[in-house]
Amino acid sequence: MNVRDLTLDRFADRLANAGLVIRSGPFVWRLSTTLSEIAAPLHLLYADFPLESAGILDFHVRLRPARGLRRWLRPQCEFLLDGWAPFPPFLRSMALPLVEWGLNWCIYTHASQYLILHAAAVERHGRALVLPGRSGAGKSTLCAALVSRGWRLFSDELALVRPRDGQLVPIARPVAAKNESIDVIRRFAPNSVFGPTIKSARKGYIAHLRPPNESVRRADEPARPAWIIYPEYRRDSETRFSALAKSRAFFRAADNSANYRRLGEVGFRALTRLMDTCDCYEFTYSSLDEAVTLLENLERQDLVVEA
Repeated sequence: MNVRDLTLDRFADRLANAGLVIRSGPFVWRLSTTLSEIAAPLHLLYADFPLESAGILDFHVRLRPARGLRRWLRPQCEFLLDGWAPFPPFLRSMALPLVEWGLNWCIYTHASQYLILHAAAVERHGRALVLPGRSGAGKSTLCAALVSRGWRLFSDELALVRPRDGQLVPIARPVAAKNESIDVIRRFAPNSVFGPTIKSARKGYIAHLRPPNESVRRADEPARPAWIIYPEYRRDSETRFSALAKSRAFFRAADNSANYRRLGEVGFRALTRLMDTCDCYEFTYSSLDEAVTLLENLERQDLVVEA
């Protein structure tokens, strides 16, 4: 059974009571909340995700209204992991982004079986493209655009590298678009399905893009990393694409990793293998059409060479 097989009323009722157990990639998590306003957006964004029976969970997540006097003046909510609140309360209007940020935090801090890079990742023909970068570099926008052209979504936020074989493990979840990129993606991919646009005090406007059904359905199929490309969006700039020395790419990826140092030798070996299997580039763009065309040409050329 998938989320879409539940009516919205039934979905909301289960969220408010026993909670729902959802599988996303290799992780199984239970979500419960009495915040009724996020039931419809979650039902929309997670429509294709499989529901699991109760069993071993990676994360038990609960969102609840914050307590204290502020709940009457500026309503807030709390993210709880196994009954513990790792963050200060957020404005209740930010409940939906808080679910996504909180789940990312759970993976960053607990999934030590993977080398975790702060990067978007997509796949085509069995080969994965990794797009590391700081917030605001344009990786999520580029990721969403590629996915709209048939690439399989792995993640817009974190790339999971399996140390034992170097494979990239997918965790397709809603893609977070911010500010101008929301309208950019809507124009580029008019059939995309978005949740509500939410005003954030720190990040401006946020809207989440529903992942394609195929990306969710194939969430247990890893892929071989083939390219590491560092994107940088610069308004009105020319498209520039250049090779990056693997030594520099290694150190940049290490700095971009959530747990490279914590993994020690395992992390070093996993990152070394990643560099051995990937071609590395730097990429500056302002035109999303040009950026997507360039990356699709790169993938086609490399596919011909391999054949």
